[in-house]
Amino acid sequence: MAAVLWAVLLTAAAQAETPVSAPLPPGVDPSGPWKLVRVRDGAEVPVQIDRSDAPRAVWIHRGAAGANEEYRLHPGKPSPFPAVEAADADGKHVVVSFRGRNIFRYTFAPVEPPSGVDPVFTRSGYLHPIWTPDGRVLSNDFPAKHLHHHGIWFAWTSAEFEGRKSDFWNSKERQGRIEAVKIEETFSGPVFGGFRARHRWLNLNSPGGPKPALEEVWEVRAYAVEGVFVFDLVSTQTCASEAPLRIRKYHYGGLGFRGSGEWEGKDGCAFRTSEGRGRQDGHATTARWCVMSGTLGGRPASIAFLGHPANFRFPQGMRIHPDEPFFNWCPAQGGDFSIEPGAPYVSRYRFVVSDAVLPDAAAEAFWKGYAAPSVTLSAPR
Repeated sequence: MAAVLWAVLLTAAAQAETPVSAPLPPGVDPSGPWKLVRVRDGAEVPVQIDRSDAPRAVWIHRGAAGANEEYRLHPGKPSPFPAVEAADADGKHVVVSFRGRNIFRYTFAPVEPPSGVDPVFTRSGYLHPIWTPDGRVLSNDFPAKHLHHHGIWFAWTSAEFEGRKSDFWNSKERQGRIEAVKIEETFSGPVFGGFRARHRWLNLNSPGGPKPALEEVWEVRAYAVEGVFVFDLVSTQTCASEAPLRIRKYHYGGLGFRGSGEWEGKDGCAFRTSEGRGRQDGHATTARWCVMSGTLGGRPASIAFLGHPANFRFPQGMRIHPDEPFFNWCPAQGGDFSIEPGAPYVSRYRFVVSDAVLPDAAAEAFWKGYAAPSVTLSAPR
């Protein structure tokens, strides 16, 4: 099999180190083995084949921003490279790590709330802890003021199913519950590692008892990026019956993040958006990205939330809390909408976690690398 040649061009403002991918041309066997070589210096670059319905080669582009870079995919056994590893930690959690450092943990077994708290707050299917590269925990779970907040999670608030109110966000309302059903796959490799899991959204006030309203698949991937942690979450929600889920206009609901208890209080953390707004004026505005930062153990840390241009109502509205460490991508701020039978609702987000306060220019660069890296198939030479 002849080699495949790709050219990569990132805009001048794009991050020089970013995950990129390209579809395998017809006739290229995705089972490999394959190795990727950077043409200008002959250096081998870690590559991983995503063997989905449309197989793709995935690698980390580390060339100069704003310059063309060419890569050649050759048949042959690749060199060993450190892997992004996803492992079942204890029958209850999947932990994803790179170079021996934990990135995040996914909880698929039901987690009960603290002692003495109503068991209605029991939850599964979320990411916590989220670690920084030097090992500090950036997220929180079951915070006292909002027991329904869980690291990184997804829920709709003001929703209706078969004409009944179905609040999946506020557990105390006893209208909806989201539960992890199973881990469909874990995967590890030299470029990315992660998992695919299935969730079920149950309407709890159906006359006949709990009834599925939505089926959801999470695919979460962390990448072999140096210096910071970078991971993606893709949520695909489909109707579980012929009934749609109607989501009403509301100021929060969707993908949420709860920050560390050290970030509590109006001065505990800061926010910056791609539009130059902060904690005081960022709520209910739209943005491409938002950076949340604060001090953990006496040192700075931050997490950036990047929205993909393919998302519904991009750039999406945000819930930025005035005195708690809470961030939420909230398309429902833009008005009512429905998830209809036969029309999956797909949400795509990238997260960048740093041991420093991520500068605006870096956040914008990471977003451009996420949103529109240019990868083209070149003529063989």
